[in-house]
Amino acid sequence: MLRFILNRLLYGCVVLLGTVVVVFFIFNVLPGDPVNMMAGQRTDVATREAIAEELGLNLPIHKQLLFYLNDLSPISVHQNTEQTQTKYNYTTILPIGSRVLAIKAPYLRRSFQTNKKVSEIIGENIEGTFWLAFCAMLFATVFGIALGTFSALNQGSWIDNTLIAGSVVGISMPPFVLGALMAMTFGYYLYDYTGLNATGHLWEYDIDGKRLVLKNLILPSITLGLSPMAIIVQLTRSSMIEVLSQDYIRTAHAKGLKPFVVVFKHALKNALNPVITAVSGWLASLMAGAFFIEYIFAWKGLGSVTINAVYNLDFPVVMGATLFVALVFIITNLLVDILYGMVDPRVRIK
Repeated sequence: MLRFILNRLLYGCVVLLGTVVVVFFIFNVLPGDPVNMMAGQRTDVATREAIAEELGLNLPIHKQLLFYLNDLSPISVHQNTEQTQTKYNYTTILPIGSRVLAIKAPYLRRSFQTNKKVSEIIGENIEGTFWLAFCAMLFATVFGIALGTFSALNQGSWIDNTLIAGSVVGISMPPFVLGALMAMTFGYYLYDYTGLNATGHLWEYDIDGKRLVLKNLILPSITLGLSPMAIIVQLTRSSMIEVLSQDYIRTAHAKGLKPFVVVFKHALKNALNPVITAVSGWLASLMAGAFFIEYIFAWKGLGSVTINAVYNLDFPVVMGATLFVALVFIITNLLVDILYGMVDPRVRIK
């Protein structure tokens, strides 16, 4: 089991390294000059050169990548100066001449726009994205299982055909198109009936202070959850149909058990295995998928911050947000793999 976990950890590190390299080189081929963003167009040449040197932007791309990896690594090499100590807040492991081998928290650098630490920006905005993804997953799971079960119990009827057609549309519809339609329909044209806002945040501020506005979660979470809900409907339906045809289900009916007990205690319990497998790793996927949904609904979260950073070529924020989501993916998949390995030894063998 330990070897299995170490293999998964190694695989996760390779994925994270690949993410850094790909995003780093993609961002460096985009047009634009971060120095202009930080210093302004009218700044003198000496100031611009000092900024470029401080950020390492005057170096070849491969050296910039090495310096960035050094900043990210928890064990890294730095100049042994008071300024560097303040910047990285490291603990010295071994002096190496004028440098030190040190241990520190990964340093994601500072925003080109605000000069704020990227780690602080992520910490301030991750709450909105997390709750949006969690509510979308909860909505998708509850309604997907309910509708999938209802469809299986009415196999071949017009209800079943309607739910199948609706799930196909839900899977095919791009989230950003669906988001625009939802915001325009329920947040604008039908606002007098729904009372839902087309835009809004989880927290709002007024003269009384900070207050929680849960109704602003409804439209973006439903929009984000519709596509996974459609997948869960089809998974639950097909699994339920297969389970309902098993001999033990017919035996349960023959014993005189109530249909409700047969369906929910015996059939649904065994039919949910593929659904649980699908849902277990979706929180990270929904966090990544929330980016455009946040932008459409003006939701304050990591997604909207990242999209604005892309527009403004704020590389540290884009890279930091990308790495954070990738890390959530890796940790989630690692936990799911370990759980599978503990439950089913055949997974470890494979």
